[in-house]
Amino acid sequence: MFTVYVLYSFENKIYYTGYTSDLIRRFNDHNYKNTKGFTCKYRPWVVLYAEVFITRSQAMAREKYLKSGVGRDFISRDIFPIYSVLW
Repeated sequence: MFTVYVLYSFENKIYYTGYTSDLIRRFNDHNYKNTKGFTCKYRPWVVLYAEVFITRSQAMAREKYLKSGVGRDFISRDIFPIYSVLW
């Protein structure tokens, strides 16, 4: 099983999209363990959205879509407004 996820940094108003076979471990990497790279610069992160797929290729295709212009519009228009009311 593979999870495509979207992280959001409220402090920096920025999204990050990725995929993993272990969401909890990967989330902890992004928030606590990584010492270099994109995500360590914009901590803290929250998981804004996640989808589960059976195969790696399905997850990679969905990640690619969410990183496209249409996918970013989907996140901004359909996903983020739902969760921004909760925080």
